[in-house]
Amino acid sequence: FMGMTVHCATCHEHKYDPFTQKDFYSLFAFFNNIDSAPETNGRPKNGLQPPFVALATREQAKTLQRLNTEVGESLKILQTLKAKVAAEKDAEKKKTLAGELKTHTATHNRLKGMRDRLDGGILRAMVMRERKEGRPTHLRIRGQYDAPGELVERNTPSFLPPLKKSGTTATRMDLANWFVSPDNPLTARVAANRFWQQFFGTGLVKTSEDLGAQGEVPSHPELLDHLAVSFVESGWNVKALVKQIVTSRTYRQASIATAEQFTTDPENRMLARGSRFRMDAEMIRDQILATSGLLVNTMYGKSVKPPQPDGLWKSVTMIGERFQADTGDSIYRRSLYTYWKRGMPPPQMTILNAPIRDACIARRERTNTPSQALLLLNEGEYLKAARELARKLLENPKSTAPQRLSFAYETITSKLPDKTEQQILLNLLKDLQKTYLERPAMADQICNGVKLKTAEQRAELAAWTVLVNALYNLDITKTRE
Repeated sequence: FMGMTVHCATCHEHKYDPFTQKDFYSLFAFFNNIDSAPETNGRPKNGLQPPFVALATREQAKTLQRLNTEVGESLKILQTLKAKVAAEKDAEKKKTLAGELKTHTATHNRLKGMRDRLDGGILRAMVMRERKEGRPTHLRIRGQYDAPGELVERNTPSFLPPLKKSGTTATRMDLANWFVSPDNPLTARVAANRFWQQFFGTGLVKTSEDLGAQGEVPSHPELLDHLAVSFVESGWNVKALVKQIVTSRTYRQASIATAEQFTTDPENRMLARGSRFRMDAEMIRDQILATSGLLVNTMYGKSVKPPQPDGLWKSVTMIGERFQADTGDSIYRRSLYTYWKRGMPPPQMTILNAPIRDACIARRERTNTPSQALLLLNEGEYLKAARELARKLLENPKSTAPQRLSFAYETITSKLPDKTEQQILLNLLKDLQKTYLERPAMADQICNGVKLKTAEQRAELAAWTVLVNALYNLDITKTRE
């Protein structure tokens, strides 16, 4: 929120930013009044340790309340029937009651199943619960846990605008309000800079994790102030800020640079041209799934587990816990919904420089390695996406190879191929068609269960699949230009 490193003040005064050690422990005091031990033993329900809040929609809450009532009433009837069956002496009546009990048990289990499925699909978020008795917070001398010093109260850094308390003792809500107060000079600027970084690859302040004394000065300070002020005045409306950025002439520039621009401003800090950088891992995956038609745009709900290599969880999970990939179309939901285990994140994401989330980061590093190309060429999900788009290209038997190629190229890159590009790709297609006609086993492996009548059809699908896969690997496909 503040774009500065506070942790240095754990043991001593900050070396270059105006944080004192007392400032650090005054902030720490806001979070020092919770129990660190989990409230339940063993494996938590739904993967969450309480306390947590359920974030049900109105419709979900209404339906869940109705089902809870029906399950409760059904349970009473079930208990009554069980008692009657146990007490009945007449064999014929007992048999009749047992039949009723069996029927009602099935009804009760069906209602319970409906309720449990609905309850399991409701989003839940872990929260903090305050202790009933306050816990004193001391400054720790040289950061030593067993060396308490001065008693400190909940407060914000002394060099920033003062905290407004809602009562005699400051609360975490007071802290949250302080962060988004118009008087706070940092939060809006830090947020605006991060969003700018998202769309331009580099923030107006290049060191987006550090807007303090050691950070780089803004390349356009007036622009950063303008974005920050408009962000606050819009009611912290993220959509409005994003729209303001992406509809600007600055964002809509082409990334083609002249020789003079390369010489005078190689990093494009003055924004004389559009930014050019490789997209993030999640964007690359979502784009590939979207262009193939596999992407599922369903919003909300639980995380999903796309397939991963076997055995990755063994060294980082509790005994008996293992990765079980989901099935069906849900595995093609947007990457936002991909299940993320911090000890073992999805490798198809980390290879493309997604953070592993064991610590907060403000800026992703971008690398260019052979493993990234190998991932896009060989990962099962991307191969299936290529096969799906190839299958669609071949659905119209009257279309020609150049027409199919132009459609695929434009779908994936948003531009038509020029004559040279088209000829290179058509030559590649001919080579692939010849290869898979001569090696039907390889074609079958790429087709992977798609039912086709002839070897020629399988070779054709395999050739187009590999061609589409090559298009997914083009620099223009995974680069913002």
